[in-house]
Amino acid sequence: MCPVILNRPLSFASTLPLTLALLLAQTAAFPPPAGAQEAESPVEEITNSVGMVLRLIPAGTFMMGSVSAYSDMVEWPVHEVTISRPFYIGVYEVTQEEYERVTGTNPSYFSGPRRPVERVSWEDAVEFCERLSEMEGETYRLPTEAEWEYACRAGTTTDYYWGDEFDGDYAWYESNCDEQTHDVGQKLPNPWGLYDMSGNVWEHCSDWASQRYYLVSESTDPQGPYRARFRVARGGSWYYDRWVARSPARNGYMPGLRIHFLGFRVVREIEVPIRLNIFP
Repeated sequence: MCPVILNRPLSFASTLPLTLALLLAQTAAFPPPAGAQEAESPVEEITNSVGMVLRLIPAGTFMMGSVSAYSDMVEWPVHEVTISRPFYIGVYEVTQEEYERVTGTNPSYFSGPRRPVERVSWEDAVEFCERLSEMEGETYRLPTEAEWEYACRAGTTTDYYWGDEFDGDYAWYESNCDEQTHDVGQKLPNPWGLYDMSGNVWEHCSDWASQRYYLVSESTDPQGPYRARFRVARGGSWYYDRWVARSPARNGYMPGLRIHFLGFRVVREIEVPIRLNIFP
């Protein structure tokens, strides 16, 4: 069982210097001058220089976890979580051609440019995000576990994002995959237009994995426990049964593990500028 860290670091807000706190309060108190340009709203879908398509996910609140007949204790209790900032997430799992464009390598067991890259560890996925960030001048990273489930559910509350009964039209799993991965985007998407959130390959998340983390999780933008042995993976895979392809299903792997059913998709952060109105 992975440890749960009860003592969390102080939040950023609680450590703000007094001067900066006053400036932020002033920002809220004074509107921008007439004629000032507002930041443009993010577009619904973007394609980056590597060819990766990313979809805008709005901020919002959802119920995370499950107590359905197929749930496991690691999914308890169901609890309300708020994602306070919008973000972009990959419409597809990172493909082999995309991974190779960024890193110059392709470690996958099953070869195919549009198949998801696999045999990538959590550490490999983080390095990919760092390299992509440098190439793009934007911040790419793995999704948090909460962001992943929020994007996967896409407003649904059922076991799967299409309902409570499994439907192989939405996911590659052990009984329909011919014992291999498949090109991304071949199954039906979720309501927010994301493909393969169930099945194909497990997807790395940024959090450490703890079986009892939901008992102490923050309600807004949870980041996972401070430390544990495994890193979270979500979504199930071609190698596993349909039950672990459920939206709330949780798993975890060693950060250095490379295996042929483990891949990832990326998040791109949306920068929200802080405007300070400072008057003489």
